[in-house]
Amino acid sequence: MKSANIVPVQHLVTSEQRWRINGHRGGILWLTGLSASGKSTLALELERRLVLVERRAYVLDGDSIRGGLSSDLGFCAADRNENIRRVGEVAALFARAGIICITAFISPFHADRDRVRAAAPGLFHEIWVKADLEVCERRDPKGLYVKARDGEIPDFTGISSPYEEPKSPELIIETNRMSIEDCVDRLVTYAEETFSLRG
Repeated sequence: MKSANIVPVQHLVTSEQRWRINGHRGGILWLTGLSASGKSTLALELERRLVLVERRAYVLDGDSIRGGLSSDLGFCAADRNENIRRVGEVAALFARAGIICITAFISPFHADRDRVRAAAPGLFHEIWVKADLEVCERRDPKGLYVKARDGEIPDFTGISSPYEEPKSPELIIETNRMSIEDCVDRLVTYAEETFSLRG
């Protein structure tokens, strides 16, 4: 049951003031794609590269969120939707605080990603980490595709559950055609151009 006594906090510090202190804007780089497409690998290397040039960046990824904030959720459709809703709200808070929040979540459904965009108007940047299913299955670092093919994991995205490809992402990173270094270079360039105070 929702409380009727919730009043949004009116901060006395604006996002613009926080951005000036940080030297860059805050925002969300939402990496979406199939399991093993390279989301977490790219997110963590992007975070490292941005911090090296003194940008405030932080990664939220599925395993870390599932181990804490969403440890009470399972993997049925409703729980998966709720997990993405929670991540989206947290990412929006990070962005308003002036952080470049990098997320790495399959987030297979348009509706869930659109809900996150709506939670952070002007701050959300959808990045499709694109790789063919066959490529992801060959990589399969956690052995999840094998388990899904064997029926051990129900509703597995790309096998027994759909992945709805982004319609108009801000950026597409094709990890089956580019090296990790080239992919990260493109992400760094995008981040620097997008979050620069000069724009």
